[in-house]
Amino acid sequence: MRVSQSIRIHSLVVWRVVSLVLATVICGTATELVSAEESERNPPELKLSLREAIQAAIDNNVNVRLLKERIAAAQSQANTSLGALLPNVGGYLNGRNQTVNLAAFGLPADRLAGLGLTRSVTDPFEVYDARATLVQNIFSLSLIQRWRAARTGVDVATLEAEVTKRDVMAMVGLLYIEALRADEAVKARQADIDLSQKLLKLARDRKAAGIATGLDVTREEVQLENNKQRLLVSQNEQESARLNVIRALGIAFDVRLTLTDELKFIPPEPLRTEEALTVAREQRVELRAQESRQRLAALSLSSVTSERIPSLSLTGDYGWIGLKPEDALATRSIGLTFSIPIFDGGQREGRISETRSRVRQESIRMKDVSDQVTLEVRNALLTLESSTQQVAVSEKGLELALKELTFAKDRFAAGLTTNIEVTNAQTSVARARDNQIEALFRFNASRINLARAKGEIEKLF
Repeated sequence: MRVSQSIRIHSLVVWRVVSLVLATVICGTATELVSAEESERNPPELKLSLREAIQAAIDNNVNVRLLKERIAAAQSQANTSLGALLPNVGGYLNGRNQTVNLAAFGLPADRLAGLGLTRSVTDPFEVYDARATLVQNIFSLSLIQRWRAARTGVDVATLEAEVTKRDVMAMVGLLYIEALRADEAVKARQADIDLSQKLLKLARDRKAAGIATGLDVTREEVQLENNKQRLLVSQNEQESARLNVIRALGIAFDVRLTLTDELKFIPPEPLRTEEALTVAREQRVELRAQESRQRLAALSLSSVTSERIPSLSLTGDYGWIGLKPEDALATRSIGLTFSIPIFDGGQREGRISETRSRVRQESIRMKDVSDQVTLEVRNALLTLESSTQQVAVSEKGLELALKELTFAKDRFAAGLTTNIEVTNAQTSVARARDNQIEALFRFNASRINLARAKGEIEKLF
């Protein structure tokens, strides 16, 4: 009886412990789920100005990081080329068991017998050899030019990284103002909805007073629903624009990005085409990068053609050799090696022809890069001038559209017309708002493109 009772007590205790553990696990899991749901509902907020966004992109952008690694690789290649000009020191330790066929050294059998040897092949014996070797290139124009080309390769990689950085700055700037445009579009659609709601209330009040028809009310209801639909589209474009910015910055997609800058008009300074082109020729890194590529190709050609020239190197070694390690004797050697290239089956001439073609290609690319810079500057200036005028026109258009809407509302309220005039004026206001947003976007994009074309993108931000 006591045994049964104790078993029941023990079982009860175990059950309570298990229940407590399960409750703890369930509560912990529930807490984690609640935290995850809360995090999903309220993702972390990240507020960024345009300047901060560009700095984040420079630090995190994939292309910028890849170019940094390319610089490191080019520097390693330059170090490798330099190593061919520096002393190369090595060493080895060799121990072997061998026999020697004396007849192979021109000792006939009769002479071997005279030396007291009964056979030409010796018994196995051990030889120990420890040695340090030195090879020092004294003169090789090909290696010298190859090293110079490798150093120029580092310059090319560095300049290309700078080009990529500036491209990223311009790209992020454009994506940022595209996101600002999307924000303004959402605000405009919300303003359209607010206006539709007010006009709908006016139409209903006038219908209740018997001075408007159900058609007037229906027209405003349709206008309101259309504006709600446009708001949904704008909100979707807003989220997409933010995702593009996040992707360019290289940050997590689950952040709630808030842009702190605004689309605004800053009157540009007057700039003549020739002045802008002069600045671009001095500041555009693409031109310096292409000049370095030309120099690299020329040095590569010089390195290959220099293979025709004889080279001179110093070789030497010092070590110990003997039948036993303790009986080893010191030996040394030193000498000069004069190498004269004569014929390699035409391989060298093939490499020379290929490298000459690369030199010509880089010369052609230089002309293309220069023309591209000129084209970008001229187009950017034209676009900036046009967008500046568009801003002024859009502001005037919005002003007139709002005035037209006021007149139409007053006429409708006075019973002088139907609300057709009101809805038409409402549509004109929405269109004018869109035109203003687009004009401001184009103006700011033009400023970025002009700064990029002149090579002064850093000064803009």
